[in-house]
Amino acid sequence: MTTVGILGGGQLARMLALAGAPLGVRFLVVDSLADACASQVAPLLQADWRDFDALERFAGRIDVATFDFENVPAETAQWLTEHTAVYPNPRALAVSQDRLAEKTLFREIGLGTPAFAAVDSREDLARALETIGFPAVLKTRRLGYDGKGQFRLRSAGDIDAAWAALGPAPLILEAFVPFERELSVIAVRSREGEFRAYPLTQNWHADGILSMSLAPAPDSAALADEAYALARRIAEKLDYVGTFALELFVHQGRLLGNEMAPRVHNSGHWTIEGAPCSQFENHVRAVLGLPLGDTTALGVNVMFNWIGELPESAPVLAEPRAHWHDYGKAPRAGRKVGHATLCAFTAEEMRDRLARVAWALGREDQAAPVLRALG
Repeated sequence: MTTVGILGGGQLARMLALAGAPLGVRFLVVDSLADACASQVAPLLQADWRDFDALERFAGRIDVATFDFENVPAETAQWLTEHTAVYPNPRALAVSQDRLAEKTLFREIGLGTPAFAAVDSREDLARALETIGFPAVLKTRRLGYDGKGQFRLRSAGDIDAAWAALGPAPLILEAFVPFERELSVIAVRSREGEFRAYPLTQNWHADGILSMSLAPAPDSAALADEAYALARRIAEKLDYVGTFALELFVHQGRLLGNEMAPRVHNSGHWTIEGAPCSQFENHVRAVLGLPLGDTTALGVNVMFNWIGELPESAPVLAEPRAHWHDYGKAPRAGRKVGHATLCAFTAEEMRDRLARVAWALGREDQAAPVLRALG
């Protein structure tokens, strides 16, 4: 029986293991935490990312290695390539770990970006702001996710506070984009180069963390072909294998690159019930060299992301075609502890279903922009 090793034991690893089990695939997870939530569904090897003795044992027990988050050290990924197959490859991981390299890649493949500049000193920041202007966003080049490692500068009076908060680590300054909406492409490329993408997803955030997703994104047909082509160019340039997400801003009708995630992604959770083959199963298929599955959307799908603690499940589960996911995590502020997906055949059906759930859970404000997008 084939065994897939996953570096990282969070909810993404958990859902990969659940998706791969019907294919007859076993999983082994490595994580530094003894209580990583994926350990509830797959064996766990507790080890630090640079414990190469433990990683050698890990590599000896698996047929292929993959990741459930992008902050695994690139040198660890490179070391693993000498002991087992690794997908996606370390180069793709390294590019996505550095916002400067990521934005440079976007421009190389023809994807526009906000104006940006590398910042390595307080003086660099002042010079970059002279060119880019205000408002702008100062970000760490590495280890930032879910709104962490960012500081918005509205005027020169924010410079000292921004530098005190984030300096002197390598940083990037980006022009603030007053975007109309945020979309994501969830795409997958196989070891043989086969490429598929799910319908565009529209996303809403709260405090820098994904709050809700709607798929397919309404009124996105004019942008879909371009978005898919851009995702394909990135995958081919990086010789990428597996599922990934390309996050995009829509500004004045134009697509701008925000971020790339070299893994299955929060905004693609709707695919578990809302597509014939989920992003998780397709990732497993891709890294094992199996044919990719159908990425068509089965109607209209809305995902609620549960942050901090789980609400009551009954109002969701009372709805037809509603699905509940508890990640088995202890409640904690800012922590992703679960999600729920509502599926419907039409936008009208989804509006009614979503409105009932939002009202029952006291989430009317959270659901309001999604209801507006549904028309």
